[in-house]
Amino acid sequence: MQKLASYSGEGDFSLGKSMFQNPIESGIFSSLGHHAEVYSLPCKRSRVNAPFVFNEEVYKKQKTTIEVLPDECLFEIFRRLDGNQERSSCASVSKRWLMLLSTIRKDEISQTSENKSTHEDLENINGHLSRSLEGRKATDIRLAAIAVGTAGRGGLGKLSIRGNNIARGVTNFGLKAVARGCSSLTGLSLWNLSSVSDEGLIEIANECHHLEKLDLCKISGISNQALVAIANNCPNLTELSIESCLNIGNEGLQAIGQNCRNLKSVSLKNCPLVGDQGIATLMSSTSCSLTKLKLQALNVSDMSLAVIGHYGIAVTDLALTSLSKVTEKGFWVMGHGQGLQKLRSLTVTSCLGLTDIGVEAVGKGCPNLKQFSLRKCAFLSDNGLFSFAKSSISLESLLLEECHRVTQCGILSMLVNRDTKLKSLTLKNCLGFKDLSFKIPSSRCNTLKTLSVHNCPGFGNGSLMSFGQLCPELQHVELTGLHGITDSGFTPLINSCELGLVKVNVSGCINVTDKVVCEMSKVHGGTLEALNLNGCRITDFGISALARAVQLNLNVLSVSGCRLVSDKSLPFLLKIGRSLIGLNIQHCLGISNSSVGLLVDRLGNCDILS
Repeated sequence: MQKLASYSGEGDFSLGKSMFQNPIESGIFSSLGHHAEVYSLPCKRSRVNAPFVFNEEVYKKQKTTIEVLPDECLFEIFRRLDGNQERSSCASVSKRWLMLLSTIRKDEISQTSENKSTHEDLENINGHLSRSLEGRKATDIRLAAIAVGTAGRGGLGKLSIRGNNIARGVTNFGLKAVARGCSSLTGLSLWNLSSVSDEGLIEIANECHHLEKLDLCKISGISNQALVAIANNCPNLTELSIESCLNIGNEGLQAIGQNCRNLKSVSLKNCPLVGDQGIATLMSSTSCSLTKLKLQALNVSDMSLAVIGHYGIAVTDLALTSLSKVTEKGFWVMGHGQGLQKLRSLTVTSCLGLTDIGVEAVGKGCPNLKQFSLRKCAFLSDNGLFSFAKSSISLESLLLEECHRVTQCGILSMLVNRDTKLKSLTLKNCLGFKDLSFKIPSSRCNTLKTLSVHNCPGFGNGSLMSFGQLCPELQHVELTGLHGITDSGFTPLINSCELGLVKVNVSGCINVTDKVVCEMSKVHGGTLEALNLNGCRITDFGISALARAVQLNLNVLSVSGCRLVSDKSLPFLLKIGRSLIGLNIQHCLGISNSSVGLLVDRLGNCDILS
């Protein structure tokens, strides 16, 4: 460097050698090698493309990106973004950015950023969007994306999470993300989430004050603590459903009853810690608003039914299932409580305490009862049914399933009651039915429109003819799995129906043949809309009889499993198909694939199952 400083520029030449003793120095100031023989004035430093080399070490310039910033800095940047759309765009950059954005609460967004938000962002808080996650799709990442993405698109209103992804399932982090970003949430359904606890639901309660519907199923990590938080922060709650939550008991229900005075619907299933105290507080606190109540497999006694009978002044729908500790006294007290004046629908299943005395009391205490369903009530007999019919004159629909002490006499005694308004009668798996020969009363039941009998082995031709004589205005007849029904029993019913049959289902009645179809086509061809003949002994002759019916307006025809129906029925099916919207010819082995193809081509407006 000393030679460079003392150089005068007056004719000094460098021939074949460098002016620098240190080759490193020459490499800094010239891109040419030291072997070049040139004359140059060192007036300007040449550009260097190679890396700087000092003491035989190479220093490379590192790239600087936003990713090197710590989470705290990114958080401060994100909360200053101008509006929901910008935050949503940033969330799609990386998983890290998405997770950071999902941790920002609404009150943590910069005031300056809020002022810059567009008019659309300010209006999109109605919560009209719905999202549902099931199985493998139920993860924290998806919940975070929903929380950030829906903020600028109307706001999330309803969220349903079902199933459990064991590897990457939903945890409290996902629920917290929803709570921070979806304050407009009104409906939340959580099913089978093993990694969710009170912490996540409490965050929902603290942030989502507009919550109206809450559904919890098989979540063992949630206890009374979370339910108390919901009660304290969500006063607009109207619907609550809790199933198989083993740690929720009386304390949580008491808080709900005392704070959520607009509660309209409550469903409690298989919660062993729920007892009489919780039900009593809930009913007494919400007596003016609660309209629907369902209790199943709870440790409640007669006291709970007494409270329901006294405080259920607004209840219209009541379902009681598998209440093993409730006795005959409980139903008797509930009926005499005089509080169920508005009850319109009552369902009792697997309650051994329901006896003839209890049913009679219910009939007297519920004057406006219109739908009554009794399933697996082993101690209900004809006497109780007759007493109930005399007191409950508003009843329109009755369902009896596996009530084996009820016989044909009990049912017919209801029908001959002059004050009856019964429109629909359904019998399922009742073994007490047997064909009895007795004189049919002269009085008629002109209100019954629908008769459904399923798998009652003793229900035969005698029972069917009795219904035909007593109920001349039947329009919907459904008889399934009744091997005792034959043409001789069904034909009188067809001829006795004065208004015309509209829907007929005789699937599984293996002794019903073409004769029934022919008679039905003649008498009710103009009114018949749906006909199900699955598994019956129907042949091509029966199909042709349908096609010859006058003014046939059949919409649905099902002959699945009728093996005697063949390709010979093709022209008749085409004629019937002019009015059909549904045709089932599955398992009709006599119909070839070519015939099926022709039906599909010709009947464009008909859905065909083959």
